[in-house]
Amino acid sequence: MSHRRILTSLAGLAAAALAVPSFAAAAPTASTPAASSAPTTVSSYTGSPQDEAATKAFYDAVMKSARAKQAKAGNKLAAVTVTYAVDAPSFASQISSSTSIWNSSVSNVHLVEGSNYDFYYTEGNDSRGSYASTDGHGSGYIFLDYAQAEQYDPVRITAHETGHVLGLPDHYSGPCSELMSGGGPGPSCTNPNPDATERAQVNSLWANGFAGFGAKAAFHTSK
Repeated sequence: MSHRRILTSLAGLAAAALAVPSFAAAAPTASTPAASSAPTTVSSYTGSPQDEAATKAFYDAVMKSARAKQAKAGNKLAAVTVTYAVDAPSFASQISSSTSIWNSSVSNVHLVEGSNYDFYYTEGNDSRGSYASTDGHGSGYIFLDYAQAEQYDPVRITAHETGHVLGLPDHYSGPCSELMSGGGPGPSCTNPNPDATERAQVNSLWANGFAGFGAKAAFHTSK
């Protein structure tokens, strides 16, 4: 499988200054619903520390731009509901488990399945393996790869990619106890749960709802 992540340019931000290549996303199947908004980055389940550094820089740029909105957010809001659609019937059970894991792990954002969706899950075969094509704030889609799900734990893969949609970057060099270490610890790692730091990061990012996205969070850095 490919061990790479390809980042796109982010209009209106300093992302262009990161000098990362643009990408051509794999076209969803004909039955796949259209994305609710254009994705801004692609983060795969496996990769290198160099990939992680690029992802951190990208997310830092996204958050820097969004901090201006935080000042207008006012008081802390109730948990934000992020709705998803499922066009990945082979992974219905794993998606349900991932949703339960995240909903029991964080308090400022809540995932629900519905027709008026913010992001969606789809499935198929891709040389990149599983990945999230997302703006890191509830939009885009998650692609779940058949072959990779046979090698790595599919619930962990699904929960990991969902973490990207909620704003978390990769940390491939981390231990199995970190969900966002992805495929870094190897196929024997089956932990599908975010650790305390990852839970705190998501709660911080969603502390003021959609308007407050961009709150400073202590992201991991490459080792």
